[in-house]
Amino acid sequence: MRAAAARQGRGRALVADPDPYGARRRLPAGHASVTKPHDKLRGLPAARKAILAGLRFTSLRLRLVVVFGLVALTAAVSASGIAYWLNREAVLTRAQDAALKDFRQQMQNRAGALPADVSQAELQATAEQMANSSQRYSVLLVAEKKGGGQLVGYSDLDAFTLAKVPASLQKAVNKKQPLTSGNKSPYHLYWQRTADHGTPHLVGGAKVIGGGPTGYMLKSLEPEAKDLSSLGWSLAIATGLALIGSALLAQAAATTVLKPVHRLGVAARRLGEGKLDTRLRVSGTDELADLSRTFNRTAANLEKKVADMSARDEASRRFVADMSHELRTPLTAITAVTEVLEEELDAETGSVDPMIEPAVRLVVSETRRLNDLVENLMEVTRFDAGTARLVLDDVDIADQITACIDARAWLDAVELDAERGIMVRLDPRRLDVILANLIGNALKHGGSPVEVSVRLEDAQLVIAVRDHGPGIPEDVLPHVFDRFYKASASRPRSEGSGLGLSIALENAHIHGGEITAANSPEGGAVFTLWLPRDGERAEDEAGDEDGRTEGGQA
Repeated sequence: MRAAAARQGRGRALVADPDPYGARRRLPAGHASVTKPHDKLRGLPAARKAILAGLRFTSLRLRLVVVFGLVALTAAVSASGIAYWLNREAVLTRAQDAALKDFRQQMQNRAGALPADVSQAELQATAEQMANSSQRYSVLLVAEKKGGGQLVGYSDLDAFTLAKVPASLQKAVNKKQPLTSGNKSPYHLYWQRTADHGTPHLVGGAKVIGGGPTGYMLKSLEPEAKDLSSLGWSLAIATGLALIGSALLAQAAATTVLKPVHRLGVAARRLGEGKLDTRLRVSGTDELADLSRTFNRTAANLEKKVADMSARDEASRRFVADMSHELRTPLTAITAVTEVLEEELDAETGSVDPMIEPAVRLVVSETRRLNDLVENLMEVTRFDAGTARLVLDDVDIADQITACIDARAWLDAVELDAERGIMVRLDPRRLDVILANLIGNALKHGGSPVEVSVRLEDAQLVIAVRDHGPGIPEDVLPHVFDRFYKASASRPRSEGSGLGLSIALENAHIHGGEITAANSPEGGAVFTLWLPRDGERAEDEAGDEDGRTEGGQA
């Protein structure tokens, strides 16, 4: 604080400055008795970081609410922090400026008027007078004795003593500064903020020019601290309310955004279930509305294409069925004629010309093959149309397999391993078709003997048919149940129709079972039939699936 005034008749002046803001010097931060608190960032443990990094929010609603909340929290905390810092500085600066200005005036008017040989009583009285100012601070005056030593005057001995004045402040106040063009005063007013048992205080000090006393003041900033604490709580409450409000707004926004998305998801699931007439109600011109329109166009195109494919498929099935029915009439007549010709060939009289006998036998064989093909085609059309039904009965599986083998004169070529008394509820005719195809295929490609084994696994009947042939090539295995599939392209024509294994598989499926094909480690191919023992439950499940399919396409 620069020298600016002098008392008449005394010749002593306070180091003063007409500008209260330039009239004081704050000590460097390194000299302050109490340092400012600061935040210390500490890294999270590696395990916690890994857990936090692995968290995923699978709910879009939750992510929206969290994002809205983080944005609102960041904005509210930033605004509250800035507001608190600005108000804190304003409050403390205002209280500080008022106290230092009053202290400067008191030092100039009262301490500067003390005589050079001031007494203890005069110092004490002056300190008490200075402390009675409107700013309500404690005062400590220190003067040098002529013979050496110090005289100290206290306004409040219990509240403020020289021991409470930081040593760095005392040193700065009593240090004489060199006079320069920029510094017209040898002494200045210094101040410092301290804390005593958690209560903030302002400590200031100045020296009167010309050997006058040195004065110190101590002002409690507790009222200002309480005001700032109340302001901090108010800002914290406002931040919390802003966070809650943002969460509610985020919830409302998420509901607005996610409702069309939910409807789109429901519509997509219905479309995936086969309900191709599913459409979304479109309103608005935003991106979600465009997405709904695109979905509706896609669903309409898909419905049209599926309808076209269904119509073509239905036409193909109808064509095969009609063709099969139409072929049966001439085939019946041809079959009757071929039977007569076959009887003539087998007759002892030998009435058929030996020259045409091979042709007659070829006609008989091909007629039978054509008849089997027509029957298989009709069976396939029934499976494709979904009209195939089970006629269930309780049968002894060993007797059923024996009857199938005996009807086709395969008893010498088939080895059966089955216990009698295993009762299964199934369709005997369809089981006969399955066994005839599997055993016939094994005899044709693997030769005799063919091993047929029967076992029970939990609630399933397992029938394995194994031959001793070369087995099935690995590239053929995935296609053995395909319709009209030929294992060798060089022999496209064979005795079979190429539908036998496919029909066997369809008959297993209608029972709720399955057929698998594999190569045995001991050699040869193994076809395994899996059927549920309770055929009625399988029929009910098949009916439910048909109902769901029809309902989905309606």
